[in-house]
Amino acid sequence: MQDIATTHEVLGNLKLVYTIYALSIISLVGWFGYRVTKQPDSTKTWITPKVFYTYLALLVLTGVGIHILTYNKIPWVAWELKKHMIKPDRQITITIKDHKFILPETKPIVLQCGEKVKFNVKSEDLTYGFGLFRPDNSMVFQMQVIPKYDNDILWVFTEPGTYNILSTEYSGPEGAFMGVKNAVRVDCSKKVALGGLR
Repeated sequence: MQDIATTHEVLGNLKLVYTIYALSIISLVGWFGYRVTKQPDSTKTWITPKVFYTYLALLVLTGVGIHILTYNKIPWVAWELKKHMIKPDRQITITIKDHKFILPETKPIVLQCGEKVKFNVKSEDLTYGFGLFRPDNSMVFQMQVIPKYDNDILWVFTEPGTYNILSTEYSGPEGAFMGVKNAVRVDCSKKVALGGLR
Protein backbone atom coordinates (compact mmCIF):
# COMPACT_ATOMS: atom_id res chain seq x y z
CA MET A 1 0.00 0.00 0.00
CA GLN A 2 1.34 3.42 -0.90
CA ASP A 3 1.90 5.67 2.11
CA ILE A 4 -0.43 8.62 2.52
CA ALA A 5 0.39 11.54 4.78
CA THR A 6 -1.89 11.89 7.78
CA THR A 7 -3.37 15.20 8.84
CA HIS A 8 -1.02 15.16 11.87
CA GLU A 9 2.06 14.84 9.64
CA VAL A 10 0.90 17.53 7.23
CA LEU A 11 0.07 19.94 10.03
CA GLY A 12 3.44 19.32 11.66
CA ASN A 13 5.31 20.08 8.44
CA LEU A 14 3.25 23.12 7.47
CA LYS A 15 3.31 24.82 10.89
CA LEU A 16 6.85 26.08 10.37
CA VAL A 17 6.27 27.12 6.75
CA TYR A 18 3.10 29.08 7.51
CA THR A 19 4.56 30.61 10.68
CA ILE A 20 7.47 32.07 8.70
CA TYR A 21 5.10 33.21 5.95
CA ALA A 22 2.71 34.84 8.44
CA LEU A 23 5.58 36.64 10.19
CA SER A 24 6.74 37.95 6.81
CA ILE A 25 3.27 39.37 6.12
CA ILE A 26 3.11 40.86 9.63
CA SER A 27 6.47 42.55 9.01
CA LEU A 28 4.95 44.19 5.91
CA VAL A 29 2.02 45.50 7.95
CA GLY A 30 4.44 46.69 10.65
CA TRP A 31 6.55 48.58 8.13
CA PHE A 32 3.42 50.19 6.68
CA GLY A 33 2.29 51.25 10.19
CA TYR A 34 5.74 52.68 10.90
CA ARG A 35 5.73 54.71 7.68
CA VAL A 36 2.21 56.07 8.28
CA THR A 37 3.11 57.31 11.78
CA LYS A 38 6.54 58.74 10.82
CA GLN A 39 7.03 62.49 10.78
CA PRO A 40 6.64 63.92 7.23
CA ASP A 41 10.02 65.68 7.29
CA SER A 42 12.00 62.52 8.03
CA THR A 43 12.03 61.02 4.55
CA LYS A 44 15.30 59.07 4.77
CA THR A 45 14.57 55.37 4.65
CA TRP A 46 16.16 52.36 3.05
CA ILE A 47 12.75 50.93 2.21
CA THR A 48 11.85 52.69 -1.00
CA PRO A 49 8.62 52.02 -2.91
CA LYS A 50 10.66 49.75 -5.21
CA VAL A 51 11.83 47.64 -2.26
CA PHE A 52 8.31 47.59 -0.78
CA TYR A 53 6.63 46.36 -3.98
CA THR A 54 9.39 43.83 -4.63
CA TYR A 55 8.85 42.42 -1.11
CA LEU A 56 5.07 42.38 -1.67
CA ALA A 57 5.53 40.52 -4.99
CA LEU A 58 7.80 37.97 -3.28
CA LEU A 59 5.14 37.37 -0.60
CA VAL A 60 2.48 36.78 -3.27
CA LEU A 61 4.74 34.42 -5.24
CA THR A 62 5.68 32.55 -2.06
CA GLY A 63 2.03 32.14 -1.06
CA VAL A 64 1.07 30.83 -4.50
CA GLY A 65 4.18 28.63 -4.55
CA ILE A 66 3.31 27.04 -1.19
CA HIS A 67 -0.11 26.06 -2.52
CA ILE A 68 1.29 24.70 -5.79
CA LEU A 69 3.94 22.64 -3.97
CA THR A 70 1.52 21.31 -1.35
CA TYR A 71 -0.93 20.20 -4.05
CA ASN A 72 1.40 17.27 -4.75
CA LYS A 73 2.21 16.63 -1.09
CA ILE A 74 -1.23 16.83 0.54
CA PRO A 75 -3.19 13.90 -0.88
CA TRP A 76 -6.70 15.11 -0.08
CA VAL A 77 -6.24 18.23 -2.20
CA ALA A 78 -5.85 16.01 -5.28
CA TRP A 79 -8.74 13.79 -4.13
CA GLU A 80 -11.05 16.79 -3.89
CA LEU A 81 -10.06 18.16 -7.29
CA LYS A 82 -10.31 14.74 -8.99
CA LYS A 83 -13.20 13.22 -7.03
CA HIS A 84 -15.48 13.21 -10.09
CA MET A 85 -12.99 10.77 -11.70
CA ILE A 86 -12.43 8.56 -8.63
CA LYS A 87 -14.78 5.67 -8.01
CA PRO A 88 -15.24 5.24 -4.24
CA ASP A 89 -15.10 1.78 -2.66
CA ARG A 90 -17.90 2.80 -0.31
CA GLN A 91 -20.46 5.56 -0.07
CA ILE A 92 -21.90 6.50 3.30
CA THR A 93 -24.99 8.68 3.44
CA ILE A 94 -25.61 10.71 6.59
CA THR A 95 -28.61 12.98 7.10
CA ILE A 96 -28.77 15.96 9.44
CA LYS A 97 -32.09 17.22 10.75
CA ASP A 98 -33.20 19.06 13.90
CA HIS A 99 -29.59 19.32 15.11
CA LYS A 100 -29.06 15.55 14.93
CA PHE A 101 -26.83 13.36 12.79
CA ILE A 102 -28.78 10.40 11.41
CA LEU A 103 -26.31 7.64 10.57
CA PRO A 104 -26.86 4.43 8.64
CA GLU A 105 -28.31 1.67 10.80
CA THR A 106 -24.95 0.24 11.86
CA LYS A 107 -22.93 2.11 14.44
CA PRO A 108 -20.04 2.37 14.47
CA ILE A 109 -19.53 2.56 10.73
CA VAL A 110 -16.62 0.14 10.14
CA LEU A 111 -14.13 1.08 7.42
CA GLN A 112 -10.85 -0.42 6.23
CA CYS A 113 -7.53 1.39 5.90
CA GLY A 114 -6.93 2.33 2.28
CA GLU A 115 -10.62 2.18 1.38
CA LYS A 116 -11.82 5.14 -0.72
CA VAL A 117 -14.85 6.38 1.21
CA LYS A 118 -17.28 9.02 -0.03
CA PHE A 119 -19.29 10.66 2.73
CA ASN A 120 -22.50 12.10 1.33
CA VAL A 121 -24.06 14.36 3.96
CA LYS A 122 -27.50 15.91 3.50
CA SER A 123 -29.17 18.60 5.58
CA GLU A 124 -32.94 18.75 5.70
CA ASP A 125 -33.22 22.13 7.41
CA LEU A 126 -30.19 24.32 8.31
CA THR A 127 -26.57 24.82 7.32
CA TYR A 128 -24.43 22.55 9.48
CA GLY A 129 -20.85 21.36 9.66
CA PHE A 130 -19.72 17.76 9.38
CA GLY A 131 -16.36 16.97 10.94
CA LEU A 132 -14.62 13.75 11.85
CA PHE A 133 -12.43 13.97 14.95
CA ARG A 134 -10.00 11.70 16.77
CA PRO A 135 -10.63 10.91 20.46
CA ASP A 136 -8.13 13.67 21.40
CA ASN A 137 -10.38 16.16 19.50
CA SER A 138 -7.88 16.72 16.69
CA MET A 139 -9.69 17.00 13.39
CA VAL A 140 -9.30 14.53 10.52
CA PHE A 141 -11.50 16.48 8.07
CA GLN A 142 -14.58 18.70 7.94
CA MET A 143 -16.95 20.26 5.45
CA GLN A 144 -19.89 22.62 5.40
CA VAL A 145 -23.29 21.02 4.81
CA ILE A 146 -25.77 23.24 2.96
CA PRO A 147 -29.43 22.22 2.70
CA LYS A 148 -30.77 21.07 -0.69
CA TYR A 149 -27.24 20.57 -2.11
CA ASP A 150 -24.96 17.58 -2.57
CA ASN A 151 -22.34 17.82 0.15
CA ASP A 152 -19.73 15.14 -0.19
CA ILE A 153 -16.12 14.51 0.67
CA LEU A 154 -13.83 11.70 -0.45
CA TRP A 155 -11.42 10.32 2.14
CA VAL A 156 -8.92 7.50 2.55
CA PHE A 157 -8.12 6.52 6.12
CA THR A 158 -4.55 5.57 7.02
CA GLU A 159 -4.79 5.39 10.80
CA PRO A 160 -6.71 2.77 12.76
CA GLY A 161 -8.97 4.03 15.50
CA THR A 162 -12.38 5.23 16.50
CA TYR A 163 -13.59 8.66 15.41
CA ASN A 164 -16.31 11.03 16.57
CA ILE A 165 -18.60 13.12 14.38
CA LEU A 166 -19.06 16.74 15.48
CA SER A 167 -20.70 19.78 13.96
CA THR A 168 -18.15 22.37 12.82
CA GLU A 169 -20.57 25.12 11.83
CA TYR A 170 -22.69 27.45 13.96
CA SER A 171 -26.33 26.41 13.62
CA GLY A 172 -27.83 28.04 16.70
CA PRO A 173 -27.28 27.26 20.40
CA GLU A 174 -28.32 23.63 19.95
CA GLY A 175 -25.47 23.13 17.50
CA ALA A 176 -22.95 23.15 20.35
CA PHE A 177 -24.26 19.76 21.47
CA MET A 178 -24.30 18.10 18.05
CA GLY A 179 -22.16 15.02 17.85
CA VAL A 180 -21.98 11.25 17.71
CA LYS A 181 -19.31 9.56 19.81
CA ASN A 182 -17.51 6.53 18.35
CA ALA A 183 -19.38 6.95 15.05
CA VAL A 184 -16.65 5.56 12.79
CA ARG A 185 -14.16 2.77 13.42
CA VAL A 186 -11.23 2.20 11.07
CA ASP A 187 -9.65 -1.25 10.95
CA CYS A 188 -6.18 -1.58 9.45
CA SER A 189 -5.81 -5.35 9.75
CA LYS A 190 -6.78 -5.72 6.05
CA LYS A 191 -5.43 -2.83 4.04
CA VAL A 192 -7.04 -2.02 0.72
CA ALA A 193 -4.79 -1.22 -2.27
CA LEU A 194 -4.91 2.45 -3.27
CA GLY A 195 -5.56 2.36 -7.00
CA GLY A 196 -6.70 5.38 -8.98
CA LEU A 197 -6.02 8.12 -6.45
CA ARG A 198 -3.29 10.04 -8.26
